[in-house]
Amino acid sequence: MRIGMQEKSSARHTSNGEASNSSSFLSRFGSKSRGSAIPTEESTVSIRDTEALELLRNYEETELGWFWATDENGRITYITESFAEVLGSTASALVDTSFLDLFPRDATEDDSSRSLPFLFAKRTKFIELAVRSKQDDDDEHWWAISGIPQLDHAHNFKGYRGVGTDITEQRRSSATTERLALCDPLTGLANRTAISQELEKTLQAYQTQKSSCSIMLLDLDRFKVVNDSLGHPAGDELLKQVSSRLKHVVGDAGKIARIGGDEFQILLPTWRDKAALAGLADEIIQVVSHPYSIEEGRCIIGVSIGIAISPFDGDNSKKLIKNADIALYAAKSAGKGQHYFFTEELEDLAEQRRILEQDLGDAIANGGLKLVYQPIVDVESSSVVSFEALMRWNHPERGPISPAVFIPIAEETNLIVGLGRWALQQACLTAKEWPEGIRVSVNVSPVQLADEHFLEDLEKVLSETGLKPDRLEIEVTESVFLEESATSDTIFADIKQIGVRLALDDFGTGYSSLSYLQNSPFDKIKVDQSFIRGARKPGSKSEAIIAAIVALANALGAKTTAEGLETLDELDWIKDLKVDQVQGYVFSKPLEASDIKSQFSEGNWTARAVGPKAQRADRISLFRRIKLFHEEEQFEAVIRNISSSGALIEGLEDVPVGTDFTIDFGERKIVDCTVKRAKGNQIGVAFKDELIRDGDGAYCPKREYQNFKGNKRGKKPKFSGKESAN
Repeated sequence: MRIGMQEKSSARHTSNGEASNSSSFLSRFGSKSRGSAIPTEESTVSIRDTEALELLRNYEETELGWFWATDENGRITYITESFAEVLGSTASALVDTSFLDLFPRDATEDDSSRSLPFLFAKRTKFIELAVRSKQDDDDEHWWAISGIPQLDHAHNFKGYRGVGTDITEQRRSSATTERLALCDPLTGLANRTAISQELEKTLQAYQTQKSSCSIMLLDLDRFKVVNDSLGHPAGDELLKQVSSRLKHVVGDAGKIARIGGDEFQILLPTWRDKAALAGLADEIIQVVSHPYSIEEGRCIIGVSIGIAISPFDGDNSKKLIKNADIALYAAKSAGKGQHYFFTEELEDLAEQRRILEQDLGDAIANGGLKLVYQPIVDVESSSVVSFEALMRWNHPERGPISPAVFIPIAEETNLIVGLGRWALQQACLTAKEWPEGIRVSVNVSPVQLADEHFLEDLEKVLSETGLKPDRLEIEVTESVFLEESATSDTIFADIKQIGVRLALDDFGTGYSSLSYLQNSPFDKIKVDQSFIRGARKPGSKSEAIIAAIVALANALGAKTTAEGLETLDELDWIKDLKVDQVQGYVFSKPLEASDIKSQFSEGNWTARAVGPKAQRADRISLFRRIKLFHEEEQFEAVIRNISSSGALIEGLEDVPVGTDFTIDFGERKIVDCTVKRAKGNQIGVAFKDELIRDGDGAYCPKREYQNFKGNKRGKKPKFSGKESAN
């Protein structure tokens, strides 16, 4: 081991005797005082000091770290060559430049990285301070630097000596970890944690600023169908495309997050205007509902949206999210593909629904529900051939509760399995008392059908009641294909193996493909009543649709049943279309089980059609002043009642039948009509375009003034001055 060392010729000395940066680090850190030369062979140093200096040299050469030194003004007197090379410079070029200039301040960095100038000014010791070197953003480097202030014998500050290490990879790894912790890995959107933090910060900031913000909760409609039928990879691809569409629509207006499964959240800072929010929600619904092309095929989904606005709907994140969720549930319950704003009424409805869930469970347990039976009549013979079992719940406090209300609740709470089992048992027991050829139809929920014990329960019910299997008909809707497409064929085959008949209910109202009918052994296809309503109106396409359904059923060897008939003209029309069976008030309302047995006392039951000759739209009584225009004349009158298709108007005398008017309802709403009847000072008019519901239980015209000739710019039409007295 050498006792002393002589620095090679690379050591140069300045005029004041200090070594320049071209000497090794030992010339700066191997001496007791700043500026002293490297120890020579004539110098006396201890073996311990020599080994320490060698270790420092070796450390520097490994490039695991680097050394630096400054004078009292913060100018570099020494810098490791390898560090200078990273900066794209040389050690000699950096000597006499400001050490602080190597680490520029950046407003985006945290407080610790900006504190270096402060520490230098205070001449304070610092350890492992994270700083960023002056580089392009694509090639930035982060360093952990430590510095110790150097003092002379009089305690005067003479500069800094310190070390640094490269922490770029650690920073990148940390940033990646942080990003993954706040990012949805599938879509690249923010995740639940990130959006929750963002919402908390936004609400806190806006409380002091007295500003508003809004959130939207989105739930994809029918996504589960795609995920289950086409597979999870297809579902993942669909979520990516949905995310892309959401980003396109929302843009910079808000922050989007995927908060789990097929649920999304959008935070909209400063948004409070309901009209603007409604417009954005409608655009999202429209864009998301466009068809998607994925590798496994083409699919269509939808989206429902709940909206809450702070501070009106909640001044903290928990309450705001809860209320947006209440609004979302209302949107889905109303038929999906809609947006709802939170209101206190919705909160009340949510609480009522919670109570209704409890009451339904009690009603099932305590026999609070019953079945009634609606006759199904053969069109040709008018004979009753079967009955559909319909569930009824007469709540002890609220009165009759519609199945459209309590059946979805039963499905969501899984009460439907027990409820469906009871309905099958009860219907079969009742049908056992009917003549041998009369069947009973029982509706089975997709949730119930998917239950692993369904077939076992079905066989048990038939065995216990003694009803022949071919006298029982299971009715399912098209949604069964959407929810259980992978297993429906097997289940249907097993049902047919038992001998039970199958009927497809509400055909044409769901989302299924006709391809399902190829493998599904249905004995009957039921035409939904939505095709019956309004079918006789001009322009209706229901006749063509029903004719096609009848032809399809005939090709498949199945019967057809038209549901919901109420009028005699509907019955005549259905007969002409060759539908096999009819169900509706035109023959009978649902009956109690006790009322049916007596009808068969003399053998077959021949039903008699009753009811109005034609369907009439619901009319609303009111007293509303209106203006009517005929050619160039203006009149005033009063509407006494109104429906979607016409109105009774009072105040005009001697009006010929066939006269055309334009009615001005005010608020820029107009509708054209024709007089169909007249008596005294009253006329009955038929609207040329149907009115729509206005949301408050009344009817509202669709058209506005800009479509009305003579009023394109708000100018009233000329008239002769003739006005009828009211």
